[in-house]
Amino acid sequence: MKLLSVIVPVYNTKPYLERCVASIRNQSYENLEILLIDDGSSDQSGSLCEKMALEDKRVRAFHKENGGSSSARNLGLQYAKGEYIAFVDSDDYLEKDMYAYLMEAIQRTKVNIAQIGRIEETEEGELQPEVCKIPYQEIIYPADLFLKELLMYRGDSSFCTKVIKKELFEHANFPEGELNEDLRLMVAFLEQGEKILSLPYEGYHVVYRMGSNTRKKGKESFSRAYLDSVHNADRIYQLVIKKYPEMKAEAERFGAYQRLLYLLHIPISQMKKTNQSYRSIVKYIQKNRIAIRKNPYLTKKDKKYLCILSIAPRWVRMIHAKYRGL
Repeated sequence: MKLLSVIVPVYNTKPYLERCVASIRNQSYENLEILLIDDGSSDQSGSLCEKMALEDKRVRAFHKENGGSSSARNLGLQYAKGEYIAFVDSDDYLEKDMYAYLMEAIQRTKVNIAQIGRIEETEEGELQPEVCKIPYQEIIYPADLFLKELLMYRGDSSFCTKVIKKELFEHANFPEGELNEDLRLMVAFLEQGEKILSLPYEGYHVVYRMGSNTRKKGKESFSRAYLDSVHNADRIYQLVIKKYPEMKAEAERFGAYQRLLYLLHIPISQMKKTNQSYRSIVKYIQKNRIAIRKNPYLTKKDKKYLCILSIAPRWVRMIHAKYRGL
């Protein structure tokens, strides 16, 4: 059994951390180590990491100044001893057979990256709509086809649902100081021609917490993940033009959709001419209005929203907010 290193960035998630680590310790695939990377927590998560390291020799605790999830993951990669790597967010948890399923498949097929599906739920346990559909049967995606799946919002760029051969990280790490970092690094692996094995199994529980990158604390909160997603879309577009020009329409759809998400989530108070990021996104939509209308992969609803947002974005958002009772 190959050693699997499971890296868990930890930042102020004390109420969820024991459940998370227990779900890793109880995996049916036992030849693993757990690296808990305390990223400057202020809620006693760090001391809990030390406690759990004393309870199980497979658990190791590390502490660093706060630098974000990417820097914590990169530190974990420095200390990981396994031939294979996995990542878990410290407020999430796993089904018991998740790593056994992944490790058997990745060693049988000899691919470097294997993934399963995920279950989305709130911290109250309420199930959420599926973000990514799992396949009906095991499938190996070549790099270009998996990139297309990502562009069409059918693929999963999350590293938490995957097992990855460690050697892939020798020349590529997570970009620090950014959100939407998984997509950026995954595209870098695809650019090198890596195949992705996708399995018909859901074993990773994503828990959406209030105040996390995916759930707002209030009307005025706005995660920079939306802007980072736009930047990643532009990087992918340049890659597509250079290497996969046949996917130009899909890449344009992806860029337009990321800008739509940005405009639908930015607080109205930040929709000002002095906000350069906001202005550049509006100008992009105005400049590419014809291409957006002709894009075969955007829905009629998305095209309609993008069109009216390009004309009067603040007015549209105020009407939208009133209609939804926000």
